[in-house]
Amino acid sequence: MKRILIAECKQEISSFNPLPSGYGNFHIRRGDTLYEQRGTNQEIGGALAVFEGRGDISVVPTISARAGSAGLLSADGWKRLSQEFLDAVFARLDGIDGIYVCLHGAMAAEGELDPEGYLLEALRKRVGPDMPIVISLDLHGILTDRMLRQVNGFAIYWTYPHVDFADTGRRAAALLLRLMEGGIRPVAARVVMPTLVRGDELITKTGCYGDLLRDCRRLEEEGRALAAGIMIGNPFTDVPELCSQVLVLTDGDQATAEREALRLAEEFWPQRFRMQGKLIGLERAIAQSLTMAGPLIFTDAADATSSGASGDSNAIFAALHAAGYGGRVLAPLVDAAAAAAAHKAGVGATIKVALGGSIDPARFTPMQVEAKVKLLSDGEALLETMKAPLAAGPTAVLTFGPFTIVVMTHSVSLFDRAMYYANGLNPQDFNLVVVKSPHTEHHMFEQWCEHNFNIDAPGATSANLKSLGHTICARPMYPLEADAAFAPNPVIYTL
Repeated sequence: MKRILIAECKQEISSFNPLPSGYGNFHIRRGDTLYEQRGTNQEIGGALAVFEGRGDISVVPTISARAGSAGLLSADGWKRLSQEFLDAVFARLDGIDGIYVCLHGAMAAEGELDPEGYLLEALRKRVGPDMPIVISLDLHGILTDRMLRQVNGFAIYWTYPHVDFADTGRRAAALLLRLMEGGIRPVAARVVMPTLVRGDELITKTGCYGDLLRDCRRLEEEGRALAAGIMIGNPFTDVPELCSQVLVLTDGDQATAEREALRLAEEFWPQRFRMQGKLIGLERAIAQSLTMAGPLIFTDAADATSSGASGDSNAIFAALHAAGYGGRVLAPLVDAAAAAAAHKAGVGATIKVALGGSIDPARFTPMQVEAKVKLLSDGEALLETMKAPLAAGPTAVLTFGPFTIVVMTHSVSLFDRAMYYANGLNPQDFNLVVVKSPHTEHHMFEQWCEHNFNIDAPGATSANLKSLGHTICARPMYPLEADAAFAPNPVIYTL
């Protein structure tokens, strides 16, 4: 029997969220509890399906540490998390023949801006140069030079909005098994492009980014590459190697890896102009909405908790209220104090409360309202596609005038309808719904709405990238500098 160790450490952060995250943000599973992902649309679920389908493989589960997107991880939180992660992995290394690590790629901590690189470097140092290590990554991650030098292979998402979690885990597992069988000489080409991208052209079913990713998939399925992907980073994770990059991994064929990585990069670069957010001003969007029956979607990607924003933006519903919008409005909000006041008062009570700006008052001014407490919950739900748990803490549904606000204690990913459904609300019952995610799966909102307005609002994850204030990433960087130039320079890694 061959023994494969599996581990997971995932978080995506926004450097522009003023609230640091900590160890308490992470949901920790240990040992056999990792099998809870079996059969789910998650990377480890996909990997387990491959490993457990073989009679000659024994899985050694160690630790899973997952956190919702948030602000920069605190130094203390990172110290505790990294030590616990490495202790759990190191304790079970005896007799291991291969290692699969599920990562995101857009972590960052105070004092350590490449946490995944740190963990992989420590792991490689412990197991030596001959142990096969394969990782999986979100396409919004940042695969750093340090990370690449520690691993033998990788698998990267091919879809956005993401639906191929399990499939990515299956590809990572299959690659690891091939490496363990021997005879594979992995060589990777990496081409870095100085551009940050956002917007509708990143939707892989319809956008130009998807066209390029389908070429990556073709390279793998034709057997010309062991792995291929285009990572676009998370524009809000302000770290030294933030970029867009092409990665092609082959079996000893450096020429093919270099040629295909260059070709894909040279096709990607001219389209960077298209891959930017197309925003509409809030006042203009409201003016148009007053003449439309709806239902309408107001996308507030600037406060996308799934990208690391604070979630406490009241910018849209405050402006709608000021404009006298009379249709039924549904919106989410992170505001621990307001949620606590509602829970203390109880269902049916009317409370005077400030909504919004509880975390990021520099961007959002608290709005004083008199609201009715319609429903209270524990804030627990399951994501629609992944079926991964959400834990928003004590949550309240507050109403005032035509407004219904789902007020949560903690931020959770809001790229589907899970938190609305979990609190007894159907978005289709409203005239206007605020969605705090840059994109969702088509059937969730856009399929049935009259129009989706992509609002230019303030926030830690605004697609108006120049407004954020990057200070760490390499410069010049498009669109932060319109004249940023690209000189293709493939870097080769013998893994």
